[in-house]
Amino acid sequence: MDVNRKLVTDASTWIVKVGSKSLTGEDGRLDRTQVANLARQLLTLVDMGKRVVLVSSGAVASGIGKLGLPSRPTDLATLQAVAAIGQTHLMQVYEQTFAEHGRHAAQILLTASELDDRVAYLNVRNTLRRLLEMGAIPIINENDTVAVDELKTTFGDNDRLAGMVAGIMEASLLVILSDVQGLYDRDPRDPQARVVSSVDRIDERIEDMVRDRRTGISKGGMASKLATSKFVTTSGQCVIIAWGREPEILVRLAKGEMVGTLFLPQSKTLTPRKRWIGFSAQPAGQLQVDDGAAKAMCAEGRSLLAIGIKAVEGEFGKGDIVSIVNPHSVEIARGLINYNSKQVAQIRGCRSDRIEQILGQCPYEEVIHRDNLAIM
Repeated sequence: MDVNRKLVTDASTWIVKVGSKSLTGEDGRLDRTQVANLARQLLTLVDMGKRVVLVSSGAVASGIGKLGLPSRPTDLATLQAVAAIGQTHLMQVYEQTFAEHGRHAAQILLTASELDDRVAYLNVRNTLRRLLEMGAIPIINENDTVAVDELKTTFGDNDRLAGMVAGIMEASLLVILSDVQGLYDRDPRDPQARVVSSVDRIDERIEDMVRDRRTGISKGGMASKLATSKFVTTSGQCVIIAWGREPEILVRLAKGEMVGTLFLPQSKTLTPRKRWIGFSAQPAGQLQVDDGAAKAMCAEGRSLLAIGIKAVEGEFGKGDIVSIVNPHSVEIARGLINYNSKQVAQIRGCRSDRIEQILGQCPYEEVIHRDNLAIM
């Protein structure tokens, strides 16, 4: 067995994310047979000794079918109501299949804002670990009655949430089950298009594969999946993107068959704390830095000093997460900041030995210490 296959078969903790299109029929309603089939595959993974967490979309589609609606509602309040009804129905289908094999489904509804708080983040992790110890299969979805980002867009579809869960669990493998076979080397509509079997590193060449040649804008769902895969692999974990309706896809992967696209982990990994900083917590503001500061942080592993900051956006307090962008407005890092936004605006571009003169105090020489920086 080659090294790549062994990375997958040896993975002890699997986060499986399934999108709505992989769970619905041509009429847009929940396909109960497909949901039950996925549930049986998850049970097989558990029987093989894997720890499994499912991130499942499909609440709205489930609600549409349960209510007998002719089409997907367009107003937000109705969508939220339909999702609330559909989530119950979706869980019933999972639970029914699990119960037939002596297992239980455990529902967890999350919003991104709940993971901003470090204590809440750790509580979620502890709950997931205990559920797995009890032999249950956690099923996570975004709380659509509170969080509306997924409802308002046709893209994303819980990809980012799945990446957060992979970071929380320090999972060995994230499997994203999609409506495509994997990452194509060109537009999938091109007869010459082929699925890329493995990706060593997600760089500009790989990102160009999902970018429109004319507009330069990334195209839809695959762009979201690449963004999630990029962070997860930087954290030292594997990611697979595969077709959700491929027969027995999860079982075949667990047995070493290479299906879909495998994104290999990077050698430099992030600590659990930096995973939270870089991917789970949401930035409260933004700092633009010069090329020298960008190089110092990204290439040399150094802290961010006031002298390298060119601009400050947003209002934030000491200890908040901020996004750091380079002179071209590309995000390069996130970090826990030592000063509030007003103070940073006063000391930006200044040497550290002038901070006390400007602010009347200098509790920190670094605006963000390297231990609190997550390079993106």
